[in-house]
This record gives sequence, structure tokens and C-alpha cells, in this order.
Amino acid sequence: MESKVGIETFFTDTEGVGGKIKVYPEDFCVSERIQLPDLMEGEYSVAKVWSRNWETNRLILKLAKELGISRDDIAFSGTKDKRAVTVQWMSFKTDPEKLKKIDINDVKICEVKKSHRSFHLGMHHGNDFKIIIREMDYDQEKALELADMTGDKILEEGGFPNWFGIQRFGALRPITHEVGKYIVKSDLEKAVKTYIANPIEGENEQCFEARSFLEDTCDYEKAYEIYPNNLHFEKSIIKHLVKKPDDYVGSLKKLPRNLRMMFVHAYQSYLFNRMVSERLKEGYPLNHALVGDVLLPADSSGLPNKNTKVEVSERNLEKASSMVKQGKAYVSGPLIGCHTEFSGGIQGEIEKSLMEEENLIKEDFVIPELSSLSSTGTRREMLSNVKNLNWELSRGGLKLEFGLNKGCYATTLLREFMKLPPSEIDRYS
Repeated sequence: MESKVGIETFFTDTEGVGGKIKVYPEDFCVSERIQLPDLMEGEYSVAKVWSRNWETNRLILKLAKELGISRDDIAFSGTKDKRAVTVQWMSFKTDPEKLKKIDINDVKICEVKKSHRSFHLGMHHGNDFKIIIREMDYDQEKALELADMTGDKILEEGGFPNWFGIQRFGALRPITHEVGKYIVKSDLEKAVKTYIANPIEGENEQCFEARSFLEDTCDYEKAYEIYPNNLHFEKSIIKHLVKKPDDYVGSLKKLPRNLRMMFVHAYQSYLFNRMVSERLKEGYPLNHALVGDVLLPADSSGLPNKNTKVEVSERNLEKASSMVKQGKAYVSGPLIGCHTEFSGGIQGEIEKSLMEEENLIKEDFVIPELSSLSSTGTRREMLSNVKNLNWELSRGGLKLEFGLNKGCYATTLLREFMKLPPSEIDRYS
């Protein structure tokens, strides 16, 4: 499954402890690190929201219903795992006293304040995690010995590969990037059918049979009748195609905008994962600068500044490598878009070779039929640094504590300790 989304190797060569996460929701705790805006009187209420076993979008819908406001009147910085205990900040276009009276099972509203500004996606700096791995393949003493070797290696290297985790592509049906590829290639019929049909072994039997029927017959009218209601987005597309069988642009527009955007983003993520994998397989480091690399300097919060780029040459190579080693800059790869500037040197060869393999040019990311999905591209750090990484035996398992920058995946770090495919690491994705 991982190779299908571009993750083709492990970073550490140590043996894994095996095991499972999220046996209990309390085994996966995540708390946002965020710089709150200046708080003053305004039309918004902001609050720290504690929740247990709530997926973020479902929680937003429930909060909106309880407050009697639109879901669009609630904003947050980042989505969180469902089977977990999470702490995140949200903003609400409502009165703070009304917010304080919220009574939802396994939800607590804390530290309510007034603000003249709402939140937006990505405004947090990162997340802090406390995770317990249970049911390991070894007794605790041996498991701790293996964890020591893996953890020491990650600390020595200064982090781990910043791959996009399987959640980016769909844990049970990792096809989001395939849909995105067909959109980028302007084959919208193939994009739609990959999303709504395309049965994959391992998914719910009723869903599998419904997708198989549509794959074999292209009978949209009958498919609409037999598709289960939990395939809500697929049914909205099928309903449109019943009326307008060849209107694939219109059918995609039946999806929420954020979901449509995810298709192209997932394809960019797949290409990035492949670049990181190829660099590692060729034996080139992520924590050293090479001639031709493009560095992203760290800002005051330690995050990569994607608006400033430093090209590495023979002349500045020593200084560039020193900055990377000190955590003052990141080696980056492109999330390809129509304005992408490729790296030079070895990394540039990897990027251009992948473009040829995919039969892709950067201008393909201009999508006339669905202009809102067009992408100019950006860059992403190839190594995810990890803050305050600690591990110890606790509560019948191996407890890990660490902090990650926003956009980095905890499960990508966990796979190094566990050496398991993502479907076995996280059964609840």
C-alpha cells in the first residue's frame, strides 16, 4: 500500500517493535501549538476545545447544530484524528456565554475569549503528541532495546523523512492521488470513474459490490439505487450523471470544494513522496545540503519559510550544510505546480526523471475545466525535525512523546519504530 503512494523505503534499518496504536483513544493524545492572535473585543469567540473520539469535521457539525449557527461560522487550524484525545483552538461567530453552555459528550469548551479575528487553516505552528504502542511483538525489555536503537538513529539524523502519510491518500482506498492525476491530465471521465467506481479489496463488502456493479455496467440510475448512503459524495456525483451522463465537470462540482482540492494536492503529495524515496534509495542525505538543492530558511518559530529560497552552489555549500545541521534551514523538494522551479544537481535530476516517467509537464497543473483546482506549486521540507523526542515503557506499552511542525505526520514517525504497514499501525484511520 505504501509503495502505491510513493513511500518505498524505511529511513532507519533497525528492527521494529510491531504493535498497535489507538487501542484506546487515550493512547493517542495530540495538542496544537499555536500563537493566538491579539485578543480583544470583537464578533468572534475563541476557545480551546478538548475532545475524545471525535473526528474534526463531525465535531464542527455537532457544535454548529448546538449553537444554532452555520458550520461556516466555525473555523479551526488543523484537522485531527478521530480515535484520539485532542486539544485544539477554534473560533466561533457566536456569543461566548452561549459557547460556555455547550454540553456534548466527550467535549469540553475551555478558555473562552473574545476576538476580532477568526482562525484559518494552517495558522498553528505544530502539534505535540503522547502516544502509546501496545501489543508489541516482543517483551517490554526487548521492545525498549529496539526503540532505543531507532530513536537514537532519528535523533542522530535530526529527524525523519517528511513523507505524506497514507491518510493523505485514503487509508482504505488510497486512490485520491490517482483521481488527481487524471484531473491534471484533463481526463475527467477517468477521474470521476476512479473515484465513484474502482472497487478495491478490503473495503466494506456492500460498497465493494456497488462499485463493482458500476464499474461493469456504467448504469448510473441503478447504481444510485444500490449505493449505500454512507457513500454520500459518490452518490451526489452519480445523481448528477443520471441527468447529465457526460457532464464530468459538473459532477465533480457536486463535491465540496475542499474535497475537490484534495485530489490535486494528493497527486502533488505522491510526486513529493517519490522524490524523497528516490533520494534515499540513491544514498543521498536529507540532513545535508547538496549542490543544486533549494533550502528553505527557518523562521522565528522554526518553520520553513516557503517565501524565501536559497540555492546551494559550490560557493555556499559549507555554510548551507551547517545551517541545515543546526536546524536553521531545510532541504526542500517541490510540490509541483505550473510555476515550479526545479532543483539543480542530483535532486533536480530526480525531479525531472519523475516528470518524464509520469509523462507530465508543469503546465498540466493549469486546469481550465476546473480553474479553482489549478496550482502554482510550492516547496516542502524533505526532513521533518522532531522536537523533544522521548520514549519509555509505560502503562503496558511503549510511550512516545514528541512535537512535530504542522503538516508532518506522526504515523510516518511511528512506522520507523514499529516497521509495519500503515493499515496495521492505525486500524482507525
